[in-house]
Amino acid sequence: MIIIATTWAGFEASRHLTERPRQLRQLKSALQSLEAEIMYGHTPLHEAARRLSAQLSKPLSWFFESFAKKLTDSETTVKDAWEESLKEIWKMTAFKQGEFEIMKQFGETLGRHDRLSQQKQIMLTLSHLEREEADAHDRQVKYERMVKSLGFLSGLLLIILLM
Repeated sequence: MIIIATTWAGFEASRHLTERPRQLRQLKSALQSLEAEIMYGHTPLHEAARRLSAQLSKPLSWFFESFAKKLTDSETTVKDAWEESLKEIWKMTAFKQGEFEIMKQFGETLGRHDRLSQQKQIMLTLSHLEREEADAHDRQVKYERMVKSLGFLSGLLLIILLM
């Protein structure tokens, strides 16, 4: 039972390392879709966010759904709705503080500029997320097997100590 529990804990920790690059790729794809909606579709922000929530998997779909709901249901600014939605789903994601700051900074500029400036802001955010994704991938390659092995080996150590 001890080995199963510690091995499971190691696999859960490695799953977090695997999820982060995947979620970052999804987020980049979502921002590119948002750019297309803004630039070429002339879609209102709340409608673009609603469409994105239908296309994405959880937890990012929850984020865009919450954002769209806040924009339509309450009298709030885009910045506040973005930040509140970000805080709501943050614990459900595999993102780190760096991604939070990037997304928070992007939310401060969202909806405040013309379409061309907005496109530049999206490109800047995408380049920052690209850097974070490369870091996440490096961490995954570096630590994933180690964390899995560490879970199993810590179980063996516990059993030896209990003997």
